Amino acid sequence: MASPSRDRDGATAARPGTAPPGREQTRQRVIEAAVDLLTRGGRDAVTTRAVADAAGLQPPAIYRLFGDKDGLLDAVAEHGFAAFIATKHIDPDPRDPIEDLRAGWDVSIEFGLANPALFTLMYTDPTRTDSAAFRTGMEILMGRVRRLAAGGWLRVDEEIAAQTIHATARGAVLTWLSLPEARRDPALFTTLREAMVTAVTNHQPAVREAGPAGAARALRAVLPEQTPLSSAEGHLLREWLNRLATED
Repeated sequence: MASPSRDRDGATAARPGTAPPGREQTRQRVIEAAVDLLTRGGRDAVTTRAVADAAGLQPPAIYRLFGDKDGLLDAVAEHGFAAFIATKHIDPDPRDPIEDLRAGWDVSIEFGLANPALFTLMYTDPTRTDSAAFRTGMEILMGRVRRLAAGGWLRVDEEIAAQTIHATARGAVLTWLSLPEARRDPALFTTLREAMVTAVTNHQPAVREAGPAGAARALRAVLPEQTPLSSAEGHLLREWLNRLATED
């Protein structure tokens, strides 16, 4: 009996009467095979030959689809960022913005602990911040930060707040994964989360507190792009708000 033929990417050709798999389907199959190898054996298990075998392809197909192994790993990381975004719950008007912040931070930790090898691949190479899915995730985080600022809850600049939230969640997971199991204490996560909350938020909305900084951040957050002000006036107002926002 003749062996089945293979398409140009090395995949087994479809049987008569069935549609051949498309390039994108083949690409996704390779990524899923790589994720499985990564999960079971770590980064060293993700070799071109092993991935090709797991996906039912010839090794040259990997290079045609991804350029090289680094291109494949970038695609795996992008897959991870997309999966992470899918776990996020976005509430445009949370009843308790501080608890919403805590919940979002906890989701990051839970994803990292559930996918240690994938999380490590995603967050140990700075160049992967160019990922479209990574940028989408950061936009979701900036939206949460903007809602805190608009409500007067934010005590630091929005960009610093977002960086602090991201860095503490990322650092917490990577630190946990680097520790021997005997030294892993879940208190690490609670301690870092509460330190983050204390660092970036007020105990109550700034409009109830003395000082203009929080109020300036709140006004800046809700200031629309289109206002009755002239361009020069709008620029001057934002300059004043930026200056006031740093005067804590």
